[in-house]
Parts: sequence; C-alpha cells; structure tokens
Amino acid sequence: MKFKIKKELLLEALNKVSKAISTKNLIPVLAGIKFELKKKKLTLTATDNDITIQTIIESDKEEDFVIEAEGSIIIQGKYILDIVRKLPAEYINIEVIEDLKILISTENSEFNLNGISESEYPNIGLEESKKKIEIKAGVFKSIVNQTAFASSNEESKPVLTGINFNIVGDILECNSTDSYRLARKVIKLDKESEENYNIVIPSRNIVEFSRILGDDEDVVEIHVFSNKVLFKVNNLKFESRLINGTYPNTSNLLPDDSFLVVSTRLNDFYDVIDRVSILTSDKEKNIVTLETQGDTLILKSSSAEIGRVEEKMTISKNNKEDIKISFSAKYMMEALKSFSTENVDIHFVGEIKPILIKSSEDETLTQLVLPIRTY
Repeated sequence: MKFKIKKELLLEALNKVSKAISTKNLIPVLAGIKFELKKKKLTLTATDNDITIQTIIESDKEEDFVIEAEGSIIIQGKYILDIVRKLPAEYINIEVIEDLKILISTENSEFNLNGISESEYPNIGLEESKKKIEIKAGVFKSIVNQTAFASSNEESKPVLTGINFNIVGDILECNSTDSYRLARKVIKLDKESEENYNIVIPSRNIVEFSRILGDDEDVVEIHVFSNKVLFKVNNLKFESRLINGTYPNTSNLLPDDSFLVVSTRLNDFYDVIDRVSILTSDKEKNIVTLETQGDTLILKSSSAEIGRVEEKMTISKNNKEDIKISFSAKYMMEALKSFSTENVDIHFVGEIKPILIKSSEDETLTQLVLPIRTY
C-alpha cells in the first residue's frame, strides 16, 4: 500500500472514525483504524464492537490523492491521528514497507509505525437495508439535542439509557426518560416508512453520531435491523447496536389536561431558576420551590448551611388558579435549554403531578419534569 494525500482530507476522515476506537484495549486490534486502499478510494474503518464508523475518501482533484499501490493494514488509531494532526506539511505520504511496517513521511518528517495484520480485524459488513428512512441532518441533530439529555445513566435499567425511536407511517416519535423526567420530540417524515419500527438506540452512541454530522441539509438514511441500526450520510456509515428490551409506554405519563398554564419568556424564566439554584446543594437535589400569586411568579430556595433566596417575575396565566410546587432546578433548566423558542408554557396538573413544558412556537417538542415533595 502506498499513497500520497492532502493532510486536510485525511485528518477530517480520521477525526470521524477515531470516535469508534476502543479505549479499553481488551482487544488490541480494536485500538486500530483499518486502512483499505483499492479502486481509487481509501476506506477507513474503526470499531469498538458497540459502534462502527466507516468513511470513504475519494478526490476529484488528482493532486489531492495519488495512489501508487493498493493494499490494506491496521494502523494504531491514537498515533496516526496525533501524527497527521501535528504534521505541518500540506501533503502526507503513507507507505507499507516490508510486512507490517508503516512509513509516514513528508518533506521534512519521517515516522515509522508498527502495523497490525488485517486478518486479526473483525469482519465488518455494514450492509444496508432495502427499506430505509430518510431524515435531514439538521432535524436529526435537533432530535438528539432535545431528547438525549433526559436518558438515564443507570446501567441497572439498560433500556432507559437509550432513546426510543418509534416510527409509524410518516410519524417519528422519539422519547427519552430516566424515570424523573421525559423528553419527547414528534416529527413528520417527508416520506412514509414502509415498515413500523420501535427501537432503542444507546444515547451516547447517537450523540456521538450527531456530533460528526455536517451540513444540516445532508440526508441521513436510517437502516434498521433486528439488533443494530445503520446511519448513512454521504460517504459516512455509522452503525450502533440496539438495546434489547421493551421501552416503557411513556404516553400515559403525559397528562391530558392541566388546571393552570403559566406563560413566560424562556430566557427570563431560565435565568431566574439559575440564580435561585445557586443556594441549593447537590445532596438536596437542587430543589427550587415555585409559587404563583396572581400574575407574579415567586421562585425560592433555601439551605440550612448556606442561606435562602427569593426572586419574583411577572407572568401571564390562563386563569385565576394558583399553585405551589417544588422541582429539581437542574432538570427544569435542562428541559428549558432544549427549546429554541422565545416563550414557553408551563402546564401544571397538581402539586404532586408532572409539570409539562411546551411552546406554541414549536409543537413538536414536549418536556416533562416530576415534582419533588418537600414535606
């Protein structure tokens, strides 16, 4: 294998696939990136057996990518990434000399690395399904940003560590919950899905994929299999395992009606909670108490060791009812942060019933936060 390539091209591809390099090193070969050079294209693949990322480098400009000899080898991911990132040259030469020795050179630099035989690397298919779902990259990123934070970190409930994708016809419903809060995003697909799907994708995997997505107008293809899901966008493929188990029916958590709706400017409400939560401590779950008195909203918190704080703000309500309720400031702020609208509506059902956060400016998103009893 021997080729010359523009540094930018190689670095962009390495940055993407390196997200799948195994850091635990239980299987040494999984700390490597597979370089496969044939038919005028370079395919880079990395996997940690949980996710697999593959990208293809092809160049229209001949001078950007010159192939002298085809071949394949596994190169240790951490080192190749560091070397390419730090080399100042515009072009980099990579050549396999002898059996598993790799020479990486520029005009003034020369690195010799030990490679790993490709025979030790797992067989990776990354096949596509005949039935695919298509979604714009920008929409996909907003789904992940608005739901992933609400998933659980508790491995004792594996199904809650993922995002539930439920596709029926042309409706995609995404849910994420850790039992104390719920994030739901519902969007209409441009094209009806040939099959219905109800799958759970690990949150950390899907967040990793959304980070490497480029242009918002790119189209993401979703290919669903029994135990895995493949995302394809342009020359990139990202495969993740699915979480086994049935996702809880979250629809029955969402109240049908509310006795009080408070409308407020999102940023003002967020800032007040942020300030009031300064005097809460983690062991007290950052508890903040909210109370309405006419068109005034009072937020307060107190800590025996630190002190107490109270702030007021003007709001509008849909009736003359009042409420007093406590909740986790952290959970409420994360829920509010998922909205990109100017105003939000806070729906109250009762003092010990879930709080719903919605916005008439974005009806695709619903956030739910459970109250905390303080007595």
